[in-house]
Amino acid sequence: MLILGVLALASLAAWLYLAAAHGGFWRTRTGLPDPADPGADPGADPSAGPGADPLAWPHVTAVIPARDEAAVLPGTLPTVLAQRYPGRFEVVVVDDASTDGTAEAAARLGASRVVRARERPAGWAGKVWAMSEGVRAAGEPDFYLFTDADIAYAPGTLARLVRAAHDRDLVSRMATLNTATAWERWIVPAFVYFFAQLYPFRRVARGRRTAAAAGGCMLVRRETLEAAGGLAAIHDALIDDVALGRLLKRAGARCRLDLDRDVVSRRPYPHLGDLWAMIARSAYHQLRYSPALLLGTVLGLLLVYAVPPAAALAGLAALSPLPAAAGLLAWALMTATYVPMLRFYGLSPLRAPALPLIALMYAAMTVDSARLHGKGRGGAWKGRVR
Repeated sequence: MLILGVLALASLAAWLYLAAAHGGFWRTRTGLPDPADPGADPGADPSAGPGADPLAWPHVTAVIPARDEAAVLPGTLPTVLAQRYPGRFEVVVVDDASTDGTAEAAARLGASRVVRARERPAGWAGKVWAMSEGVRAAGEPDFYLFTDADIAYAPGTLARLVRAAHDRDLVSRMATLNTATAWERWIVPAFVYFFAQLYPFRRVARGRRTAAAAGGCMLVRRETLEAAGGLAAIHDALIDDVALGRLLKRAGARCRLDLDRDVVSRRPYPHLGDLWAMIARSAYHQLRYSPALLLGTVLGLLLVYAVPPAAALAGLAALSPLPAAAGLLAWALMTATYVPMLRFYGLSPLRAPALPLIALMYAAMTVDSARLHGKGRGGAWKGRVR
């Protein structure tokens, strides 16, 4: 019990830090609200934005890599094309070696340009190469909007992004993910919670130490990206969004990352296996394929998430006050920090005490990611590795 008590105290110390001093990672509002969007109101004065003259609004080109996305594009691409934006706006869809008629679907839906990606050079990750092909076709806009084929946008979203970017080089919004099925309701909020814990959104907006972005929606200033070395500088990145955020931050860029209900993923993950594959695809890559980091991550997850309930229940059963009290307090802090994310997704706070079980599942996914890498199947996506 003494060892368990010491571990519980260590976990409690970790949760005191996380709750009070880790960039408010658990908050679902960043404290950086956008002003009202006149673009969403046909009767509003457009001069409230960059200027009444459409030429005062920057030129934006959306770049959408798409690999076998013919089924999802009809539900997403029209929402991008329908953005009521006062300036010049174009949409480039990059057909990334699809076999299901993705290019034809994008053309039929009215994309400004449909580009078939050239053969991918050795060493390039598939998505980053497709993004670079879109950049090549886009010319020289003021901003690129890198987004995914499964992402839908509410009216006025682009204008809000541009307005938020008036003093930023990267403005990214984490899309609201599907929570239609039972497994999605258990796994998805925890996924976003863990992401925010790794990369506290408020810290992304301040200083240079924390850098990240959400790949479903990244508005990037072209000149800043070019000055940082362009997409070629992250050509082998499996986690392209975090890599892009780091690249720009190192170059001195000003960044911003938020949660957003107006940017929505339409990609379903109906079964546990779908969610498992999505997370295991890149988890070991994030650990730089290091066995030492893998071991440290798993032990860290056990200490921070598994020890509190184990110590609380064991301490109560053995009438041992130290592990019981420390475990209960740590578990309570963990639960309290998870509740805002559950509420963001419209789910009951009663799910929050089960977070340790979900964390254990994420630990298993991370270990499985290393196993897949060892078998040469790491990073697999739609039949292609990397």
